[in-house]
Amino acid sequence: MEKGIIRSVALLCSLGGLGLAWAVGVFAAIPLRDGRLFSMSNTEMQVIGISFVTCLLVAWGSVHLLSIADKIENPRAYRIMRAGYGLVLAVACAVGAMWSMARVVSL
Repeated sequence: MEKGIIRSVALLCSLGGLGLAWAVGVFAAIPLRDGRLFSMSNTEMQVIGISFVTCLLVAWGSVHLLSIADKIENPRAYRIMRAGYGLVLAVACAVGAMWSMARVVSL
């Protein structure tokens, strides 16, 4: 029962991390497309930076919660889930970037 609760909380945290990774992709896509990733305004840097740091913290928290439930009993499954979650975070970031590129017109 206790492991089920921990896994449920880890799932909720990981879903939040995916949403934040999507937001990073959304906010970083346009400066990247326009070739001004290193010359963004302070506001753009804050939005992307806060989304990125928060995404990393939430992802770390969800992986940490998952390790409490599964790392000792089944380390191989834990490693596979951790790698899979990292891959899904990257895909969420890419999907957010594609969504932003499809809806924002360049000036």
